[in-house]
Amino acid sequence: MDTQTWDALTESMKNAYVTGLKEGAVPRPVIMPLVRGQLVGLIWLRPVENGPDALTGIASLSNIAAAAGADEVVLAWETHDVAGVCELPATGPAPCLNMVHATKDGHTLHQFPYTENVLDQGTDGRPSTEPHWQPAPAPAPGGALVPPVHAAVDYAFTPLDLDHPSPFGVTVVLMEEDGYTLHLTEAFAV
Repeated sequence: MDTQTWDALTESMKNAYVTGLKEGAVPRPVIMPLVRGQLVGLIWLRPVENGPDALTGIASLSNIAAAAGADEVVLAWETHDVAGVCELPATGPAPCLNMVHATKDGHTLHQFPYTENVLDQGTDGRPSTEPHWQPAPAPAPGGALVPPVHAAVDYAFTPLDLDHPSPFGVTVVLMEEDGYTLHLTEAFAV
């Protein structure tokens, strides 16, 4: 992945966190598959129940990458959010926007810790906050990933065995029916 694409994806995620925190919640985990350097789109986690459903939901983000034949993926998630919904211990900096860039040959973990500055109390009782980005640790090649993200990275490069003339198209439809939010780029719109 070229530096310009990485910087654009990172800035996009940071902006999503600014918007989400102002609305009282961090964005859900998202996968961004790429095929030959071209972004397929952003696929956001469906609504999940805590525990096994969340683990499965996050791991299943890989389906769109596998169906597209992605050669790179970027996954983004928040430390506390994924730990809480998956009922796992929080590891690493928290709160923190985590982004992993992966290929079939390995991955690099990038972490963007932040503190939350409370702006006001939202109408729904949740505080409206904004992130204050802290210095980021050096990227960690092969860095430890939480289990559902590790599974999503592994499965993203495992070809789907679908007996269908359009494996990508049917995967898009099935994921949308399951509640995932898909924003595909024009080149991959079905």
